[in-house]
Amino acid sequence: MKFTPSLCFLLLFAWLFFSSCQVKPTPPKPNVLLIITDDQGWGDLSFHGNKLIETPNIDSLASQSIVFDRFYVSPVCAPTRASLLTGTYHPATGTTWVTHRMEVMREEEVTIAEILQSNGYRTGLFGKWHQGKQFPHDPIGQGFEEFLGFTEGHLNNYFDSKLTHNFEEISFEGYLPDFLTDKTVDFMQGEAPFFAMLAFNTPHSPFQVPDIYFDKYKVKGLSDKDAAVYGMVENIDDNIGKLMSFLKQSGKLDNTIVIFMTDNGPNGVRFNGGMKGTKAHLDEGGVRVPFFMRIPGRDTLLIKPWAAHIDVLPTLMDILEIEIAKEIEVHGKSLLPLIKGNPLWEDRYFFTHHVNQEFDTIPGAIRNQKYLLTLQKNKKELYDLENDYSQTQNIIAENPQLVEMMEREYLAWFQNITKKGITPPLIQVGHPQVPNIELPAPDGKMEGGVMFKGKMGWANDWFVGFSSEEDRVSWNIETVVETDYEIYLQLSNTSPFELFLEMNEKKWVIEVPEVHIAQEISSPDRVLRGEVYENTWPLVPLGKKRFEKGPLKLTLGTKGGADASLEIKSVILKRVD
Repeated sequence: MKFTPSLCFLLLFAWLFFSSCQVKPTPPKPNVLLIITDDQGWGDLSFHGNKLIETPNIDSLASQSIVFDRFYVSPVCAPTRASLLTGTYHPATGTTWVTHRMEVMREEEVTIAEILQSNGYRTGLFGKWHQGKQFPHDPIGQGFEEFLGFTEGHLNNYFDSKLTHNFEEISFEGYLPDFLTDKTVDFMQGEAPFFAMLAFNTPHSPFQVPDIYFDKYKVKGLSDKDAAVYGMVENIDDNIGKLMSFLKQSGKLDNTIVIFMTDNGPNGVRFNGGMKGTKAHLDEGGVRVPFFMRIPGRDTLLIKPWAAHIDVLPTLMDILEIEIAKEIEVHGKSLLPLIKGNPLWEDRYFFTHHVNQEFDTIPGAIRNQKYLLTLQKNKKELYDLENDYSQTQNIIAENPQLVEMMEREYLAWFQNITKKGITPPLIQVGHPQVPNIELPAPDGKMEGGVMFKGKMGWANDWFVGFSSEEDRVSWNIETVVETDYEIYLQLSNTSPFELFLEMNEKKWVIEVPEVHIAQEISSPDRVLRGEVYENTWPLVPLGKKRFEKGPLKLTLGTKGGADASLEIKSVILKRVD
């Protein structure tokens, strides 16, 4: 073939045409690493001016991040996590408090993990869950394909203890935050894209930390508690350094969004930037926390307008260009316009609700960029946050109309946010993929003289006070598929007794002829704990029973009274195939 100038031109044109028609490779989806700590306050960082603590890795992350100056969460942990995961104010999810199933989030709520999983992401949660213990209210039921951690509000021991891996109990060695970090790194080594949520258990009590961290802060003259807390935070900082080093060395850092935040104010009075209040308070010190978001390709920026946990889900989906289904209710707002530097940002109200053992309309708060109104029993306070962020001057007397308007807004919000009700969902049993189910004491109800060993019934507590037949405990259950279970009871008793077991209209009397003694496990606490201690509990078989489909009330008590030393930790159901 003779290549004339005309033919060469045509061939060149054809090559350029077909080259332009070739499909360009799709850029990889960004990974997401979400780090949240437990009971770490705004002031528990050297980045925020704390002269005693050393957090160089978190400070370095902040220096590379979008920093939100006023970022708000809920006063306690389970409500914060529900709002973070769903972009919804926590009462609307069913989560209202931290124990007695008031922490359980309804299974129909859609989480970040569920949205990302449906968009091709691997999803893993490592650490604390605190939204429900049993499937489908556990992490596996809410979008995490891998879960390694604990479902309760806290673990009883942070060294050489036990965790849940998906549906199985496993043991771990070493210090829990280190173990969780290593497992998060293992997860991130897999195929992209991934959503890894690392929910550290520290610095929540019990205050346990290796000597190398505790001793460093004790010699600075701190109390045992504060030395433990600061040591726990520095350990978190070391682990964040390990995470960032892995991302950099693996080449994943330039395609990974990294978020660092905490779940509420500090668990004690210590440096907090001059803010009023601590954990479980409505004031700034109870709900304003660090929030740093490192986004590849985005310059660092300090953002002054307030933002909150409800904004994380819509912001992530906006950055990842994932559309949120219209049927999913989201109360938060994408912060991407602020991140892009858009000055046209309208102020809005942020609402806070807190439970003090019993659910009520208040305590509550409403705030915007300038004002904070707190509502408590027989007490209202108004503060000008722009000029008095330490809340030293209550200006309620000078602003009656503003107070009336803000309170009206809060009450309308509260009515709307609780329209689904706040009754905790029933414990579900019968799911074929779940081999064993635990019904712990804090998930149950008490009658007669029964009480919790630790009085309040925090996570891991147990029942005591069985002295007559009127003293009984029960769990409200829904059996989704008729199933046979072997029933076991974790208990401790000092003399033989007869136990009765009721399941709706059926009742059995079961003899417990032997003594079973729970053994307390040594706990390396730095200060006296407020929770119960961990025990090894004998497991007593109660026989095989059929759980028929539908609602069920499982009740336990003693026939003719029992030794007052009887203690019941939990009911264990083991599926019979």
